[in-house]
Amino acid sequence: MRRLKNFFTFLGIVFFILILFSIFKGFFSSKVAVPGEKIGVVKVEGVIKRSDSYVKLLDKLERNKEVKAIVLRVDSPGGVVGACQEIYDKVKEITKKKPIVVSMGSIAASGGLYISVPATKIVANPGTITGSIGVILQSYNVKELADKVGIKVITVKSGKFKDLLNPFREPDKGSLQILQALINDSYEQFVEAVAKGRKLPIEKVKKFADGRVFTGRQAKELGLVDELGSFEKAVEIARKLSKSPSAKVFEAKPERTFLQKLLGEKTESMLNNLSRVLNGEVKDFYIMYLLD
Repeated sequence: MRRLKNFFTFLGIVFFILILFSIFKGFFSSKVAVPGEKIGVVKVEGVIKRSDSYVKLLDKLERNKEVKAIVLRVDSPGGVVGACQEIYDKVKEITKKKPIVVSMGSIAASGGLYISVPATKIVANPGTITGSIGVILQSYNVKELADKVGIKVITVKSGKFKDLLNPFREPDKGSLQILQALINDSYEQFVEAVAKGRKLPIEKVKKFADGRVFTGRQAKELGLVDELGSFEKAVEIARKLSKSPSAKVFEAKPERTFLQKLLGEKTESMLNNLSRVLNGEVKDFYIMYLLD
């Protein structure tokens, strides 16, 4: 019994040491910055739900005088309208001070295209999936299922349209009209952003802004892309635009929180989602610039 107790004590000590090691490794493993001209790389990957980390990175590179140009590596099907617009605004702001070259990866569609269009130059692979100019809002309706099971939901609201997408009732005509107007306005903003960013007539953009997708080569023919090529081509263009042929390339990464350093980003995200559910925050209402 005593040996078993000592064994578990030993395991606890080892586990504690491993945790301490992972913490100190996260805090002190950053590389020492090397002075000189640089090209900063910011990667936008996956569905864009928040903009703060991307905007902070871009702002940091904007203020860094050693960074002569930025390469925005986009590999995203899009995301939440507001988040995409905030990144768009930041990219547009920076291009007035230093060049930003977008490098489209496997996919840069809908919101992925939206955040790209104000850049100085856009480079895409011939097979990149892009386009998908449009807006989508999806919800679910379980009224029939609830009626069969015998579930009744009591809703107390301050106005007729306060629960526009209540999944326990059929949406009425007025609710759908409000939502359609919301979608239409967001769509017009998307078309305007593409037209301004790519210097294209709005009427020309509207001809293909119906949600369809394009390859990188097709997008170049439409004026949505400047050059065809890989990430290396984008870096080459960034060096040329910034007149910094020997600039070193480095990836700018967001600062990790204590929990991310301790448990990893995925674990922290899972805990945050669990916390939202426990607090009753289970309803999301997003209009999306998203390939679907």
